[in-house]
Amino acid sequence: MITFNADEIFEMAVQIEHNGAAFYRKAASFLPAARTILDKLAVMEDDHERTFSAMRSALTDQERTPLTADPDNQAAQYLKAMADARVFTADPKDVLSGKETLREVLLLAISKEKDSIVFYQSMKEVVPRSAGTGRIDDIIRQEIGHILQLTKEMPR
Repeated sequence: MITFNADEIFEMAVQIEHNGAAFYRKAASFLPAARTILDKLAVMEDDHERTFSAMRSALTDQERTPLTADPDNQAAQYLKAMADARVFTADPKDVLSGKETLREVLLLAISKEKDSIVFYQSMKEVVPRSAGTGRIDDIIRQEIGHILQLTKEMPR
């Protein structure tokens, strides 16, 4: 079984937020009716990317200690591939036609945020407590905040 530390999880979280911002920006380019909200969502993802980077910087040495031998230094590539395979992977054109209502776009965004929470919950199973499992809860709280913000934007 592969185990990770909090540093590696934050590395994935930063990449997922980066992917999310790119997704929303690309979606905004072909959904003019929802451009304002999609641009706002992209900025929110940018903000969370910075937040997760700052949280990563604040980790202890123990939370950064690699738990798996990596003689070929392939961990970074593996982590990027894992992050790219989760949550914000599809080209918006694969999931949006350009005819969606703002409500439909926000429901998709909420679904993506829920997917990220499920992903981070599953990551808690592969991070030992001594390696910063509790820090993943910080990421999950941020993602729940995304959902609350998106819900506030939902047209009635």
